[in-house]
Amino acid sequence: MDHVMPPPRGDASAPGAPSAGRRTPGTPAPGRPPELLRPAEGITLRRRSPAQATALNAAVRANLEHLRPWMEWAAEAPTPARTVALTVAGVAAWDAGTDFIYLAALDAEPGRVIGSFGLHRRIGPDALEIGYWVSAEHGRRGIATAAARSVTAAALALPGIRRVELHCDPANTASGAVARRLGFRLDRVVDAPVRAPGETGRKQVWIRERRPPGPCTVW
Repeated sequence: MDHVMPPPRGDASAPGAPSAGRRTPGTPAPGRPPELLRPAEGITLRRRSPAQATALNAAVRANLEHLRPWMEWAAEAPTPARTVALTVAGVAAWDAGTDFIYLAALDAEPGRVIGSFGLHRRIGPDALEIGYWVSAEHGRRGIATAAARSVTAAALALPGIRRVELHCDPANTASGAVARRLGFRLDRVVDAPVRAPGETGRKQVWIRERRPPGPCTVW
């Protein structure tokens, strides 16, 4: 899991940050991912919109205990107004090409939010960081894996994007398991500030890179 609620922010000191004269984190990526993804039968990922703010607020408030160990922003319940403000900021970030946030729903309950998946341009000019959460009620059903696979594929299909990174605390074994299932490799473990109760002060950086095109046959 990772935070996908706060407004977008750049981090020029992040690993892989570009040198002067190149595009910096937080600046637009060429192209945009699809606004609607279908990661598996019965599951829809839809670009976050203000119309979903009420359902999103309800989902977050219902899952605070589930999210609090790993999410800094889950320390307290968001007000409806706060969720609306963050949603509006997210719409602007999508339009600007800096962050892309989806809300997950089951087709059987289309008005209910069961999770959120985001792609964030804050780790360099040719990469996106994926963050996500799924409600406790819908955990261990393969939803996180299917949705994260779909979002990762959408990211790697964007022009100029060469890798997707997934950052998680070593104690967050569920997120590490998702990374492994999706073919991410553990690139490094680094020191990190402790910002949520379950964190250890270490951060795993998992990487999935765009595969080079296969060999061409010349006739």
